[in-house]
Amino acid sequence: MATAGATGGGEVAWGTPAARWILTATVLGSGMAFLDSTVVNVALPAISGDLDTGVAGLQWIANGYMVTLSALILLSGSLSDRFGRVRLFSLGVAWFALASALCTVAPGLGWLIAGRVLQGVGGALLTPGSLAILQASFRKGDRARAIGAWSGLTGVASAIGPFVGGWLVDIGSWRLIFLINLPLAAAVLLIARRHLPESVDDQAPAHLDYAGALLGMVGLAALTYAMIASGEAGAPVAATAAAAVLGLAALAAFVWVERRGPHPMLPLDIFRSTRFTVTNVVTVLMYGALAPLLFLLVIYLQEVLDYSAVAAGAASLPITLLMLALSGQSGRLAERIGPRWQLTAGPLLVAAGLVVLSLVGPGDTYLTGVLPGVLLVGLGLSTAVAPLTATVLASAAERHAGVASGVNNTLARTAQLVGVAAVPVLAGISGGAGVAGGFAPAMLMIAGLAAAAGLLALVLLRRAPRRGGPEAPAEPRAAAAAQPPERREPEPEAAADRMFCGVCGPPLGTCPHSSAGRPASPDA
Repeated sequence: MATAGATGGGEVAWGTPAARWILTATVLGSGMAFLDSTVVNVALPAISGDLDTGVAGLQWIANGYMVTLSALILLSGSLSDRFGRVRLFSLGVAWFALASALCTVAPGLGWLIAGRVLQGVGGALLTPGSLAILQASFRKGDRARAIGAWSGLTGVASAIGPFVGGWLVDIGSWRLIFLINLPLAAAVLLIARRHLPESVDDQAPAHLDYAGALLGMVGLAALTYAMIASGEAGAPVAATAAAAVLGLAALAAFVWVERRGPHPMLPLDIFRSTRFTVTNVVTVLMYGALAPLLFLLVIYLQEVLDYSAVAAGAASLPITLLMLALSGQSGRLAERIGPRWQLTAGPLLVAAGLVVLSLVGPGDTYLTGVLPGVLLVGLGLSTAVAPLTATVLASAAERHAGVASGVNNTLARTAQLVGVAAVPVLAGISGGAGVAGGFAPAMLMIAGLAAAAGLLALVLLRRAPRRGGPEAPAEPRAAAAAQPPERREPEPEAAADRMFCGVCGPPLGTCPHSSAGRPASPDA
């Protein structure tokens, strides 16, 4: 494999055999992680019956993956810059496959959770790599087209995930949903070895923030344990309290390390931008609502409304289809009118959809009961996701463009982790009320989170910053694009190479906004 520095630029032209190989490998690799995320949710009721576990065990199956993914994804982006994007991407794919094999043969709940934790490590290694490889390999004029194709094809993987997962569960066993990762991984590794050009960032820092990554992982894991255990009957109070204290202490130490360390993976001065901070809070509220919805909905549909695994998986398909169809137009609209109104309307539509879903009960049909709420959620996400990503990137200084994307990605995944851990406990589901009694309170609770996100955007997103400078009155991006080329500020390649989707991630798993969410290149 050829090796190139970040400053050298890609040489691969769109439409060539090399381009097709690169696109195939990156789509299969990232699609494997996306597919796994959607099918695991569909299989949770079957896993519960087979392994005799309750809601708390299912929370750990979902969150074991998210703990390591959330804690390590920023560090892995820096590792790929320094040691090679293809090398880290391939390591992540191989690691993910081995962890999937462990999940396939897991004899009990503990082994399955261990496999999911290891899957999160593999996901963290491969997630930044897929888009970074496209960015580093393709010629500048072809990058947007390549990323757009990647977005659409990985979206297809997400769309078929519920069908594949439900079908495998219905015809065989939940273990098959992990087994399908092995041939996919083998194909990706073979293509990567033969056809992917290696690239590194010649200016990547020599020292990486391993202490920050470790503290973040310990803090998230301990707090997750405390939140889940607090809802279990008979859980040891002392151990739960100790875990909460350990988690808070570890996260406090993480902040201290990031503030004082010479090479922090999370430079805290990036949050000096009010707009950047507010938009990330909106991200946390939105994805803190979305993850519990997708976690609880498939369980409720199967255990209370007697849906098959295939039907329950397909129930949320309109969300994916609406995002694939509308996110591009939403991004373009935000460029003309600014993000404020879409980041207000989108979360409020999601909140309305969640209220509708809270009314679904036994005897309701899909068309009259479930579908209206799902459509409202899908329309809300389609309205908000693209401008959310674009606003995060536009609100950070140029030198922090890649970090801004990674921070937003990490916060979205952390919000998903906390949402799945906390909402069932607060709704009484883990404490004995069951999904039947706790589903409606849970939906109303997360509807409040989504509504808060919309109101926050309405009140605080009044002004847009000049990129890398102080906040100033909003100015349409179209006007900036009309400036003569010599007056436009060029994008730094090193920062752009580190970018990956700032909001997509399990369990939603789609990324139709990737090309819209990136800062526009002057030559695009």
